Amino acid sequence: MFVLGIETSCDETSIGIVRDGKKILANIVLSQTEFHEKFHGVVPEIASRVHLTVINRLLEQALKQSKLKLDQIDCISVVNQPGLVGSLMVGVSFAKSLSLSLHKPLVSVNHLLAHLYANFLKNKAKFPYIGLLVSGGHTLLVMARNLFDYRVIGTTLDDAAGEAYDKVSKLMGLGYPGGPIIDQIARNYKGQDYIRFSSGLSKDPHNRFNFSYSGLKTAVLNFIKKNPDFDKARVAKGFQIAAISVLTDKTMDLAKKMNIKNICIAGGVAANSYLRELFLKESKEKRYTIYIPEMDLCTDNGAMVAGFAYHKAKKGDFDNLEMDVYSRPKGGPISYLKNGL
Repeated sequence: MFVLGIETSCDETSIGIVRDGKKILANIVLSQTEFHEKFHGVVPEIASRVHLTVINRLLEQALKQSKLKLDQIDCISVVNQPGLVGSLMVGVSFAKSLSLSLHKPLVSVNHLLAHLYANFLKNKAKFPYIGLLVSGGHTLLVMARNLFDYRVIGTTLDDAAGEAYDKVSKLMGLGYPGGPIIDQIARNYKGQDYIRFSSGLSKDPHNRFNFSYSGLKTAVLNFIKKNPDFDKARVAKGFQIAAISVLTDKTMDLAKKMNIKNICIAGGVAANSYLRELFLKESKEKRYTIYIPEMDLCTDNGAMVAGFAYHKAKKGDFDNLEMDVYSRPKGGPISYLKNGL
């Protein structure tokens, strides 16, 4: 089965084509960084406008890369939640048009589940697993029993990890997006005299598996105010260690508590070099099996959408032209966030 996946939930436009939920035939991604960097963040109106401008061209490129014709596609899939409403509408409207004109079935996909599924495209992830989904808009700890059975254990109480990177980068005058910029500076700094920042909720028993980044962001802000001539490298490394360590610590703590040996990492922050280093270390020392997508599957992409949609299609779980879009998860296994322990 050839499934076409459309991803327009935020500021990446992507079309992917996947065969039988596994083989990636095409995965075209257009980043909108150049359109948003001067604003130090994503501007929803600009994002939806860019999606509308480029989506037809990306479809043509995906078909060319896959060596398929449009009428050979068996199923049309699209992210309809969660995300920026205007951006989601572009992708969903495009998917509906393709479905109607080609007489092909339509499948809606939860963006969060698609990210987690990225570990099944080029890796061979196994259930049950503990999942850490960490990106610009989401920081979640979940326990997954199968592709359609997820239990949310922890979430962010304020800023997501990727959002905190962007805000701290702006405070330091480093540019946008903050994640790769801070990661590179921190990786290149070899000194041990970095600024020590505490990780939010790291020792709070009532929020054992939840996350908070507002305090860390404020700590960086206060340090900069008190030290106007601060060393950017020392601050960047200190921030990164605090921001990433709490992610790995809580993930491993949950895996130990639930006695689950498989751990899947997903989302844009999964590309962070320090996060990957810490999890690979855990894999070697504690005999956990860690799955992290290849770099091109960490960002928002159409292949992960098409891959997950294949399994919905196999179940006959199709949508009609009344499909709506939602800024927050609605329906399905991650329909609400609740501390599960």
